[in-house]
Amino acid sequence: MKASFDITRLVRPNILALEPYSCARNEFHGQASVWLDANESPYNAPYNRYPDPLQLRVKAALSRVKGVPSECIFLGNGSDECIDLVYRVFCEPGRDNVVAMAPSYGMYEVCAHINDVAYRKVPLRDDYTLDVDAMLAAVTPSTKAIFLCSPNNPTGNAIDVALIERLLIDFDGIVVVDEAYGDFSSKPSMRFKLRDYPNLLVMQTFSKAWGSAGVRLGMAFASKQIIDLFNKVKYPYNVNLLTQRYALEHLEKIEQTKAWTSTILAERSRLIAALEQLPQVVTTYPTDANFVLVKTIDADGIYNYLRDHGIIVRNRSRVEKCLGCLRITVGTSQENDAVINAIKQYG
Repeated sequence: MKASFDITRLVRPNILALEPYSCARNEFHGQASVWLDANESPYNAPYNRYPDPLQLRVKAALSRVKGVPSECIFLGNGSDECIDLVYRVFCEPGRDNVVAMAPSYGMYEVCAHINDVAYRKVPLRDDYTLDVDAMLAAVTPSTKAIFLCSPNNPTGNAIDVALIERLLIDFDGIVVVDEAYGDFSSKPSMRFKLRDYPNLLVMQTFSKAWGSAGVRLGMAFASKQIIDLFNKVKYPYNVNLLTQRYALEHLEKIEQTKAWTSTILAERSRLIAALEQLPQVVTTYPTDANFVLVKTIDADGIYNYLRDHGIIVRNRSRVEKCLGCLRITVGTSQENDAVINAIKQYG
């Protein structure tokens, strides 16, 4: 547990002083029969009306599912908005930096460059485990955040909770834990540790286990202080009405989502077992995600062969510590059979 933590010390001064934009839907909450406050068209209901800027109904439903208070939930236009807000709220352009494990999700670094924030990469160990000592050694007085992806993309493995907690205790800044693939892992979510660590920010998404990548809805769980800062900086109507309605409907289908996840996990085991029998495969790495990183005898050649046969996987052979590797998403049983049989025919 973190004894004391003053978040205002980390926030950019201009953000602390910012008077956020107040939209019409912020200024009036409740029911009315005539709406003439937001310069909306009176036609084409309900799409003529601006959506709830704070997505309160969605957060209430999500709170029941995730076991996190509504005021500790932020919803973004995909998790990428949540990532970008970490930089915009906490990092002074041209002065501050963040530390991140490598290899990992590429948008952490892209957002750093967009926001003119130095990005300090710390390589994972050869077995893809986190080197906490190296992470802490990379921290400088100007480090505002540490980015962790667990389960990690592209390696697939989840980070030991004890290692994450050590960073939360020893680092006096924001620790971002991206759990986009967490629904496929047996490891407990870090969102249940929010009360213990006020510097913790956990991200999840509707894109993976919830089968809703096209909807673009990301979640961030953090202290009310952090969520209030995100709401202060975000654009007023960042989550549209169609997405909010879809989320409310989808949150009523939890059993369907659990069934999808169970099927994917079973197929993951079958896919890995089949790949490990192929001479074209050197090794498959342990995974807690809905994909497997596969070291092959010829990543470029196999990738091109699969592509020519209408099967698209991700060539990660040029990513740090992933030489010769392909990342294969777990699909349906028919899709998995197709990729297995195609690799079997290569060479």
